[in-house]
Amino acid sequence: MSELVDDYRVTTMGLLFEAHLGLVGKLEPTWKRAGLSGLDLNALLRLSRSPGRRLRMNDLATQIKLSTSGVTRLVDRLERGGLVVRESSRDDRRSTFAVLTPKGAERLDEVLPGYIAAIERWFISLLDPGQLEALTAGLRIIRDATNPEATARTPD
Repeated sequence: MSELVDDYRVTTMGLLFEAHLGLVGKLEPTWKRAGLSGLDLNALLRLSRSPGRRLRMNDLATQIKLSTSGVTRLVDRLERGGLVVRESSRDDRRSTFAVLTPKGAERLDEVLPGYIAAIERWFISLLDPGQLEALTAGLRIIRDATNPEATARTPD
């Protein structure tokens, strides 16, 4: 067996994956209770934090790492639930926006208190302020290098 399996870089990535899986396991009940998947919640949060509570479909797909057909299925599901609507672009007939509805905002209001409490319990409170600040800074550096599209904003 290769000596590299004990390399600190492999260990570090393993810890990141294990922490991610553990956190998802602790947070998942909060969105499931609201009848959402993790992907649904991610999309609703991104829409709620975007200008005009809307994103071009292709920007939403890019931000959450979905294919065109994947984001179409996601928005179809959210639209059937009344949580988002599609809106045609006034400036570009080829573009369509996903727009958070008042019902979608209400669903977020229902899920966020429990979600934030779980984040606080299983993530924030486990670190002292210096550790949290350093981790957040490090995650931003990694995100910006590996997934800069995650912060793209659609102009109004």
